[in-house]
Amino acid sequence: MPKKKLDGIVVSDKGNKSITVIVERKYQHPVLDKVIKTKKKYHVHDENNSFKTGDKVSIIESRPISKTKRFKVIEEKR
Repeated sequence: MPKKKLDGIVVSDKGNKSITVIVERKYQHPVLDKVIKTKKKYHVHDENNSFKTGDKVSIIESRPISKTKRFKVIEEKR
């Protein structure tokens, strides 16, 4: 099974070696045929504390790092 790769924006960098990334996705409702936007927050491991609030990043699924962290940062998007 392939690992999830997601793009999002950093909304919090308060934790040590941790950031919070919000990922927005759009999908079409199967019955109503209406396009719906949803947002979800992910807790992400940032080894070097190098990302700040507002940065666009790519994240990838990884082994569990803590109770809530299941993703790591791959790169910063421009």
